[in-house]
Amino acid sequence: MELLIGCGSDHARRIVVEGRRDWTQLVTLDANDAHRPDIVHDLESIPYPFDDDTFDEIHAYEVLEHLGRQGDWRFFFAQFSELWRILKPGGYLAATCPSFRSMWAWGDPSHTRVLTSGTIVFLDQEQYRLQVGKTAMSDFRFCYAADFKCVFCHEDELELRFVLKAMKGLDNRALDNGGKVVVQ
Repeated sequence: MELLIGCGSDHARRIVVEGRRDWTQLVTLDANDAHRPDIVHDLESIPYPFDDDTFDEIHAYEVLEHLGRQGDWRFFFAQFSELWRILKPGGYLAATCPSFRSMWAWGDPSHTRVLTSGTIVFLDQEQYRLQVGKTAMSDFRFCYAADFKCVFCHEDELELRFVLKAMKGLDNRALDNGGKVVVQ
């Protein structure tokens, strides 16, 4: 089962994970009922209307930059914790956002934050163990217990694309299970 959040009227898959090019059982979610999503819900309203461990994949294309506010770490960690909660163990979060170098990152009046490859580091518990006290990385473990491993990240002049794996009861050494990530 896959969830496409902030789907708008475009339901195309832009990132292929583990060779799945077609949706198997797609659920769409958007705040605008004019787009006719399966679920109408405001993504800034947490919790999301799903049970724990529901989805194999969550896709978020050009939506995360519209949620929260730059510097609002409380919402940032609450949102990614919520996405982690509704992913199955080993499930994937696949997303695209404008690059911080793109004119669209801050040029679009509806964008409220920018995500970078550096932002993703804060979602990985192992990075806290490796970096806190050795680098300038702030320690948010007091409010963030979810855990994602980045399995793909590409940032260029226009776009940030990334795929995160939900680490829930998984051995970190089993991260590479032979799955492939393809960006379309």
